[in-house]
Amino acid sequence: MHERPLQIYLRPDQDRALRRMAEKEKISIAELIRRGVDRVLMDAPLKDDPAMRLIALGESGKSDLARAHDKYIARAHRRKRR
Repeated sequence: MHERPLQIYLRPDQDRALRRMAEKEKISIAELIRRGVDRVLMDAPLKDDPAMRLIALGESGKSDLARAHDKYIARAHRRKRR
């Protein structure tokens, strides 16, 4: 996994709290921030996730999804772009 550097600005109280927590947990501040980002991303709504839209095709009632899935995916993509 390749991590990309990112510069952020924290309030002094956030910085102090993160430093204390990192020391207590024996991990880096960067790791704490990555974990926080992971939590935010996990809580993000899935409705805008393209993979979830594909899964929703299974609930469409179409009986030929296995055979014609490309057609339905292309159709859904065209509707989304409008």
